[in-house]
Amino acid sequence: MAQPARPIEFGIYVPQLGFDYAQIRVRALHAEALGFHSIWFFDHLYGPELPDLPALEGWTLATAVLAQTTRLRVGHLVLSATFRHPALLAKMASTLDVISNGRLELGLGSGSYAPEHERAAIAWGSVAERSELLAETLEIVTQGFASESVTTAGPRFPLRDFPVRPRAVQQPRPPIHVGGAGERRTLPLVARYADVWNCPTYALAELDRKRAALARECDAIGRDPASVRMSIEAVLVLAADDAALADASARAARRFPGDGWGLDAGGFVGTPETVVARIQERVDEGFTFFVFFTHDRAAPETLELFAREVMPAFA
Repeated sequence: MAQPARPIEFGIYVPQLGFDYAQIRVRALHAEALGFHSIWFFDHLYGPELPDLPALEGWTLATAVLAQTTRLRVGHLVLSATFRHPALLAKMASTLDVISNGRLELGLGSGSYAPEHERAAIAWGSVAERSELLAETLEIVTQGFASESVTTAGPRFPLRDFPVRPRAVQQPRPPIHVGGAGERRTLPLVARYADVWNCPTYALAELDRKRAALARECDAIGRDPASVRMSIEAVLVLAADDAALADASARAARRFPGDGWGLDAGGFVGTPETVVARIQERVDEGFTFFVFFTHDRAAPETLELFAREVMPAFA
């Protein structure tokens, strides 16, 4: 099947739990040298269920990595709309895009972990309330990217001629990724606001249904579903041969247990030839952006094997 017009691009997700900055920096520079499109971090105040492990704050970390790279793009899967006032976030995003000369990928979601909010005395709210907050955040950020001032009538944040200067470097705007798969609330926001829909690991078992639901939401507002770029967040278990794959698979099973990680439902597991074929299946379905957790937390040998044996198939 012919390749789609969009390039096939690969990012590496490196949740910053238990890493010091030097370790993150090494992975980012290595990913850049190997030709990966991007590196991605989480946006949690601490590692979910692991509060005793160190975890660098996501926006600060992204800023540092962008300052020490030249081509690599950086984003989060995903920023929680509950953590930052949307006017401030719009200003932060435009500033970081300017500083990085247009290398910001802006991922947004409605939050996923109540306990960190409770510990930090940050309002959590119901699913409906957080979805409404995400909608207002998306409206403010998209306006902030589109013009030099923002005026909104939202119930939480009625902005009045709020200036966002300087403008972001990327035009028409930095790519906005909306992560999630809720058919009632999240996918309508994807259809309305997103440049990229990111299907998270926990929804990979229902991928076909979620794609169809997104297409319906786009049709309902007169948007061409093909204008929303589709991306997948998934576990990658890659090894040079079957003997090494057995060990890598065992490590992945320990590191990514349970349905929430989607390892069995939607993981990319195998030697390079198998992984190429698996990626091609998703490309044929319209996915052009892949963000991978690796079984070994982005160890150099796995990144090198992927760059050498998998990436060229999609160049």
